[in-house]
Amino acid sequence: MIDPIEPPRRKNPLLRTRLPTAPPRARSWTSHGFTRAAAEGRFMLQRCEGCGAFTYPAREACPSCLSAALAFVDAPARGVLLAHTTAHVPSDVYFRERAPWRVGLVKMDCGPTVVAHLHSDCIEGAPVCVSFQLDKSGQAVAFARPEGETPNMADDRQWREMTADPKFRRVLVTSGRSAVGREVALALKAAGTKTVFVGIAEPWRPFAGEELLRGQDGIELLPLDAADEKSTADLAADIGGKVDILVNTIDYVRPGGLLDRKGTSIARDEIDQAYLGFINLAQAFGPAMRMRGADGINNSVAWVNILSVHALANWPAFGAYSASQAACLSLSHCLRAELRPGGIKLMNVFTGPVDTEWFQTVPPPKVAPRAIAQAVVAGLRGGLEEMYVGDVAQEIRQRLAANPKALERELDR
Repeated sequence: MIDPIEPPRRKNPLLRTRLPTAPPRARSWTSHGFTRAAAEGRFMLQRCEGCGAFTYPAREACPSCLSAALAFVDAPARGVLLAHTTAHVPSDVYFRERAPWRVGLVKMDCGPTVVAHLHSDCIEGAPVCVSFQLDKSGQAVAFARPEGETPNMADDRQWREMTADPKFRRVLVTSGRSAVGREVALALKAAGTKTVFVGIAEPWRPFAGEELLRGQDGIELLPLDAADEKSTADLAADIGGKVDILVNTIDYVRPGGLLDRKGTSIARDEIDQAYLGFINLAQAFGPAMRMRGADGINNSVAWVNILSVHALANWPAFGAYSASQAACLSLSHCLRAELRPGGIKLMNVFTGPVDTEWFQTVPPPKVAPRAIAQAVVAGLRGGLEEMYVGDVAQEIRQRLAANPKALERELDR
């Protein structure tokens, strides 16, 4: 049984911050099918189209019939733990710093035997549930947990290494003026965060929900205008060394594409708020977060961007806005690579039209801000890289995979 983790003590400022290390990251091109599964919270294995057998690890040909037609498909995640061992002096630096470390052999109900990292509550001979998780190097690894819920299950030390659970961590939500930002702050506080810092642009100007945020213990409202380089740098100088999770909720939505606009003033505002604001946040908070990736239970763990799903496929009715979101998406891939040496996860949460005033004329379905907040918490707890929230986002994801050209034609109606 897992003992509940205790709130971290204040770090001794005289102690040296340990440099982040990473587990081995060498993988074959084929095995990145598991990376895709881990990023989206799915359990996928290769299945032979000839004989129907599941196989693991990733292969170029089926070991049963030698067919080369192997496709990654969703597979049953249940199995039985055959045997386990505990490494007390691992050869790899990353695991040696975190020893003892449990691993085991799991016989999957669908056929293959998988080598997996083990939750402390897994018992030899008992059924387990296997998932693919992204480790600190950004690669997919198999992780086995008990089939049923156990007390303090999420507090397992090895499981927390694979996720970004907000419990007892300090979080910065970059914009409390938006409905999404307010709901995210409240959801994170309910998830057990120690402190939620909420950025407020123009703090002298009242906004909806201000009293609710100010009345919550553990929520601090701080001045932050991400589009202003000095404002961002000043806040980073004050709390940059404390932020474990950063949730970028800055958004600037205006309708229109190219031909129905005159001039570039609105487009400049979209770029200033979304894209340049992203850059300011990354340059101000990113270096400190990357260096604190191994700072014990106080370590920084994740960066979250809330983006429109139309960053993946332009929506002409909001064409320029979609383009600014696409720029942010591209920039997030750069930031993910630069944060990876510190073991920091970067999660993009894609949403359809949000139920706010700027999408007032858009017909349903829309996404409630609270649903986005709940998805952020769930994604952090699961250690994901991508989430799609709402019917529109899920549909665009599926249609983009099936036929991008058909989706492009349908969006311009």
